[in-house]
Amino acid sequence: MALSIIIVNYKTTGLLLDCLTTMHTDAAAAGFEIIVVDNHSGDDGRSGVTAAFPQVIWVQMDYNAGFSRANNAGFRRAGGDTMLLLNSDTLPRSGVIAECYRRLRNSEYAACGVQLLNADGTPQISGNYAMKGGLNYLLPLPYGGSIIRRLGEWVKIGKPHVPGKGSIVEVDWINGAFLMVKKAAIDKAGAMDEDFFLYAEESEWCGRLKKVGKICLYGDLEVVHLQGVTANLLFGSDGKGYTDIYDRKGRQVMLSNFVRIRKQFGTGWFLVQLLFYIADIPVFLLGILLSRLTGKRRYSWIQFRQYCSNVAVIIRKSSTIIRNKPYLYKVI
Repeated sequence: MALSIIIVNYKTTGLLLDCLTTMHTDAAAAGFEIIVVDNHSGDDGRSGVTAAFPQVIWVQMDYNAGFSRANNAGFRRAGGDTMLLLNSDTLPRSGVIAECYRRLRNSEYAACGVQLLNADGTPQISGNYAMKGGLNYLLPLPYGGSIIRRLGEWVKIGKPHVPGKGSIVEVDWINGAFLMVKKAAIDKAGAMDEDFFLYAEESEWCGRLKKVGKICLYGDLEVVHLQGVTANLLFGSDGKGYTDIYDRKGRQVMLSNFVRIRKQFGTGWFLVQLLFYIADIPVFLLGILLSRLTGKRRYSWIQFRQYCSNVAVIIRKSSTIIRNKPYLYKVI
């Protein structure tokens, strides 16, 4: 089987071993080329993983390069005709990877994903539709995001994600926790953009891949994704998902989203969204003051200060983002 699986690791040896163990409940896993790219974890994970799975190819980075650069290092080492980007905090059910590979190779699609599940079996957002200008990035705004959401529902703007489980669905981008791509498509679209450290890189990449061929989600194939575990370890966060913009993880999410907006939608949309984020500061302040009067406290002063700090980072980086020159947007 000419499938290369690339798993980026950063201090997640336990999760990585669980992932590989679950994967190998399927006999077909013996035919996978498995490449682990370690982002300078500085621990003894390599010895433990290679002892348990001697066939694993270990690629060692000499610094924490982030998701894009580590995966690109894996691409350069891989020999398969198809690449699977797989998070170390996933638990691939028996037969899923092999079936996904079979379907993709026999299809016209350039890339595909599967239905990601929480540990309790509930579905995660696994494949998404893109909104013009990346306007869905306005939805996490405190108070302002709720207003924008209601306006969108009023004018009947389509939801930017694929809800729940289902069969095959064509989408605009796939969650990078499980993203399978034909090598021929990578050769045409290019590898992942190495300006991204973490978050939004798969969205930008899928935007380029989609110019080569269609992208789909196989909703009947399921993989458990312990969402946010690896990133939370990195940023010292305890939140799941990518809408909490009030801590260090949120700062990286926000920065990466703005980088994607500039690269995929242009400077104009970048400036429009930045103005919304700035304008929401007084709205946020007013909302907190009113909530103290009504007794319905939704946000804290700590969240307000962190939000302002995160927006300030975007403002400071804005000239670099607009110039679109090579730069690693990393906040840790």
